[in-house]
Amino acid sequence: MTGAWVSLFSGGKDSSWALYRAMEDGLRVERLLTVHPGDDSYMYHVPATELTPLVAESIGIPLVAVEPGTLGAASAVDASAQGDAEAEHLEAALAALDDDLSDGVAGVIVGAVESEFQTSRIERICDRLGIDLYAPIWRADPSALARRMVDAGFEITIVQVAAHGLDESWLGRPIDEAAIAELERLNETYGVHVLGEGGEFETLVTDAPHMDRSLGIEYESVWDGTRGWIEIEDAWLE
Repeated sequence: MTGAWVSLFSGGKDSSWALYRAMEDGLRVERLLTVHPGDDSYMYHVPATELTPLVAESIGIPLVAVEPGTLGAASAVDASAQGDAEAEHLEAALAALDDDLSDGVAGVIVGAVESEFQTSRIERICDRLGIDLYAPIWRADPSALARRMVDAGFEITIVQVAAHGLDESWLGRPIDEAAIAELERLNETYGVHVLGEGGEFETLVTDAPHMDRSLGIEYESVWDGTRGWIEIEDAWLE
């Protein structure tokens, strides 16, 4: 199919890896698309999405943002309704890009691993718009995928935790071999997903092979006794 590819991009490890794989596979990626869902979302990664313009600058691909005020999903009465509402705005953004880009949109790149909730909605969007879906890590083995990311040179920082076994010490911790091994033990003990697919933790990629400059951050950790996150105070490209 002719046309450009659009990569859904949060700055986290899964969307970053999907973009990297797409570029390695020779897809013509002409836009990154970040959805800023506000405080909570069933469809999208929430933490630190405000940093995606810096990361996009490092990658060298223009970024399009869907801002919190345009989502309008807060009035949805349940998870399914909110997910549908959030998906409508993604579809509108992709349709606008299909009109704006000279060759239109060939397809959308997603970093979904196991979320039927998200992937089924994006598949329906693609069907309605007549575009393809590229999901290179769908149903990947979590441990093997985490190690492939680390081995490829991805520098991944944990920016939010919300699960048994993940305490304040995990905030700001890099995902490396030691962290992966510990996550595997937590998976056996508490059922923590090694990639955080169930929302157990969220991440930010600060360097990767497809980035020209690494991302530097200053932050403060916030811990409420059961869950925590980092608040970004400053960020820059090295």
